[in-house]
Amino acid sequence: MGLDMIRHMIPSYANDMNLVAVCDSNESQFETIVGAHPEARCFTDYRELLNEVDVDLVYIAVPPAMHYEVALSAISKNMHVFCEKPLANSLAEAKHLLEMAAEREIVHAVHFSFPLEPAVLMLRKLMAEQCVGQVTGMELILEFPQWPRPWQQNRWVSTRQEGGFILEVGIHWIQMIQQVFGSITHVQSAVTFPAGTGSCENEVAALLTLDNHVSIRVSGTVNGGSQERVSLIVHGTEGTIALENWEQLLLNGANVELPDEIMQASASRLPILNNVIQLLNGRQGFVYDFYDGYNAQVILEALRYPSEAGAVDVRLQHISRPQ
Repeated sequence: MGLDMIRHMIPSYANDMNLVAVCDSNESQFETIVGAHPEARCFTDYRELLNEVDVDLVYIAVPPAMHYEVALSAISKNMHVFCEKPLANSLAEAKHLLEMAAEREIVHAVHFSFPLEPAVLMLRKLMAEQCVGQVTGMELILEFPQWPRPWQQNRWVSTRQEGGFILEVGIHWIQMIQQVFGSITHVQSAVTFPAGTGSCENEVAALLTLDNHVSIRVSGTVNGGSQERVSLIVHGTEGTIALENWEQLLLNGANVELPDEIMQASASRLPILNNVIQLLNGRQGFVYDFYDGYNAQVILEALRYPSEAGAVDVRLQHISRPQ
């Protein structure tokens, strides 16, 4: 994600920002970066970068287990932070980062873009119009032929500590659901791990309950099949609407055409980086901040680490954004 940001996003904002430094434990990455940004200083230790370079905004794209220490270091220096998801690697870490960022009054954003994609904006519109009547239940399906996926090979994404499809993929859908359908108040989860290894989950079955008492059944597997399927199906008294594989919206089995106004609304709010820049310049911008990151982390951790007592009431763990 860091390389993607440098190659594709930063050039789009050449008049608004300068890349002054990069940090990576793999020095071979620097050759590509410096070729396009010769002015950027290169570091293999983020602490040296933060101590030696005058930085306004820190973009954090390290593995999840390191989000906390890097973000905390930047926040302690009053640097603005744009962090990849999830916000942290535990609920306690996420809460501390939120408290620190709010106290310092810095711009703090998490790279959640899914709720602003055209298909999700259209889903939100159709749900507001009660396109399927009263919602009676939902299904979240996370099916992967293999994990990690072929394009996603690294040292951490398959580990139990900071990898797995619940963390990497599920977090997007958790956050989107809470934006479109309301807070998740109860979580009951069962997770299966490969025996005798430190590898991440290969199966999850869960029941999430929204604040309006609608239930979401979650089923996730690494099944050796031929195709990935990541989808949310919403059942109502007058039909069914499904968001299939991130971007295909089906109403009662038929494709939903995305109107121009939805496409324009999406373009006006994406990418998130543009909104971060707007906020840094004292202008109006929209981001999902550490409050959103923390409240998604509440559900993520309840899913990943099930309670033996059954369903967990997470309402008291949510933190509301000050008015």
